[in-house]
Amino acid sequence: MRTLIAVLLALFLAACGFQLRGAQPLPFSSLYIAENWELGAMLRRNIRALGSTKIAETPQEAQAVFTLIGEAREKNILSLSGTGRVREFQLRYRLAYRVHDLKGREFVPPTEIVLVRDISFSDERVLAKEQEEALLYRDMQNDMVQQVMRRLAAAKIEG
Repeated sequence: MRTLIAVLLALFLAACGFQLRGAQPLPFSSLYIAENWELGAMLRRNIRALGSTKIAETPQEAQAVFTLIGEAREKNILSLSGTGRVREFQLRYRLAYRVHDLKGREFVPPTEIVLVRDISFSDERVLAKEQEEALLYRDMQNDMVQQVMRRLAAAKIEG
């Protein structure tokens, strides 16, 4: 019975035109990513995987230039216990960037993306919580790259 329901559900989704969102090609033939930073390396890998946009070695070779305005990680106390000990933190990851050409045209105006995650904290499990925090930041980086890729794909090139 379960397999019948699963097959019917799959047929229904296929019949209604449902399709998973695939990778969207970028509107730039070439892109220069100026800074040498961890997220930039992840962004370069994702762009290379698309195959439609070349990563330029210099800004002069590129149709568009990705400029990092700022990147920050923040850790704020979210809640305290009755004894004044930290119970939860809020992790924030901010990225500000813009995409332009050397003639001054803006393809993506200065944009800031902020990702937020909450994490519980326990004095008894400090090492485990540090590892969980590092894992959350890594997950936030992956999410940030995907959001930047979607915004780059939606950029408009005029002229």
